[in-house]
Amino acid sequence: MAKVSLKELADMLGVSVSTVSKALRDSYEIGEETKKRVLEMADEMGYRANPYAGHLRHHQSRTIAVIVPKLTNNFFIQAISGVETTAFDRNYHVLIYVTHEDFRLEERILKHLQNGRVDGVIMSLAVTTKSYDHISELVQSNIPVVFFDRICHEIETAKITTDDFASSFNGTDHLIRHGCRDIAFLSLSDNLSIDYKRKQGYLEALHKYDIPVKEDRIIKCHGDEKSCYRKIRQLLSSSNPPDGIFASVETLALTTYTVCQELGVKIPDELQVICFSNLPTAPLLNPPLTTISQPAFEMGKQAATVLLKHLEKRRTAIPNENIVLKSELVVRGSTKS
Repeated sequence: MAKVSLKELADMLGVSVSTVSKALRDSYEIGEETKKRVLEMADEMGYRANPYAGHLRHHQSRTIAVIVPKLTNNFFIQAISGVETTAFDRNYHVLIYVTHEDFRLEERILKHLQNGRVDGVIMSLAVTTKSYDHISELVQSNIPVVFFDRICHEIETAKITTDDFASSFNGTDHLIRHGCRDIAFLSLSDNLSIDYKRKQGYLEALHKYDIPVKEDRIIKCHGDEKSCYRKIRQLLSSSNPPDGIFASVETLALTTYTVCQELGVKIPDELQVICFSNLPTAPLLNPPLTTISQPAFEMGKQAATVLLKHLEKRRTAIPNENIVLKSELVVRGSTKS
């Protein structure tokens, strides 16, 4: 018989993962009738708790996991460095997992980590993640999670972010004050909190200057690189192209540069470009790219500090907390000054 997970057991019983977990631990919070149902179903389905996981939860592995959607983005490399610096100072090991923006892979990684290999998890969501049962199940397995950048509001824990709304407002404001009146926003994903906040900052800046919002100027670059390239090329080769582009992430700004070079569009004379980016080569591009640089290293340090503080106090439940760090607008040659 295939191994039954805690979530599958909960689904069969029509109750939450938390209820099943507490019933199996004979918690006083669960009624006797419910406990009986859970134990009978667990026995029938051959469910067995992982003894290795239980051992490590009482005897820490002094290892934490960092889960990121990609490593091609310099932001995540800097954030991991921040985590490692803090973890190593406190004699913890760090395991790195990359989801490649794939929800199914993210789900498998978290299920794997339920075996007790790590004491806690620091993560940033994949762009395709729309449900969070796999995260809830990990937390119910007494492995705490801290989010950074791409967060999940539905899970109560610490969340480390930057001032995405204010930064996006300031970036759009900068474009408008330097002559742009038709600005396109390149959106990464409707699922992500950071994309929503950045989009709202962009819209608020347009509202400030009484610039009408055009739905066709919000470009959903939610597919693969080729799909994003086609959408940006179609936008810039149209009979009425925008005079400014706000890219929610650096990859979309780099694609914009490629398209502009192919079409002969001059930056910043014909098109001004700004984006969220920690790209170290931004000053070396032609022209140098105006960016909103996030304190990625500090975000990683903060996330690790919060997680390790709770682990060292032997607490697995991390209270809900929002820690917001400030980003910096760095003006370079892709926008007019």
